[in-house]
Amino acid sequence: MSSDDNVFLDVAVEDVAVWLPSTLGAAPVEDSSLDPGEQLFVVDAVTVDRQLALLLAPNNYGDVDPEPEDISAIDDYAADLHVRLVGPKDEDVQRRECRAIFDRLVAAHPEVPMLLVENLSRLSAAHLPGAGTHDFKESISPDYPHLETWRPWVRGWREGR
Repeated sequence: MSSDDNVFLDVAVEDVAVWLPSTLGAAPVEDSSLDPGEQLFVVDAVTVDRQLALLLAPNNYGDVDPEPEDISAIDDYAADLHVRLVGPKDEDVQRRECRAIFDRLVAAHPEVPMLLVENLSRLSAAHLPGAGTHDFKESISPDYPHLETWRPWVRGWREGR
């Protein structure tokens, strides 16, 4: 299970920053320790009386020109929304809350491809306009070994790139 989850979005970071307050009710937080291009938000959880920290940044995990064995589902997604439950670790709540963030973003912006990734190691769900939203029930990696499983649901790789 994870204590950190990410929603990768195929849209500019600046656009996501505008959406977070209106779509999720997220409030921006000033933090001098942020790297250039990063923005921090907090939002109330929807299933428990807690908050989530949302760190929005350019996707630094993706590779624009990967070697075949380095292909990842996240390669073509510009924005990375890192989601973390504030306070004591609770993996079930973390997973449930991050899924709620993903679902709310998909509902508000169905025209944008998105991925939900647990701990950068498990692809949980993908949304692709024209294909819909798909939950990966089996545990699959967002990386090359599972390419044929996630290809129909991931931007860029669906078309064979």
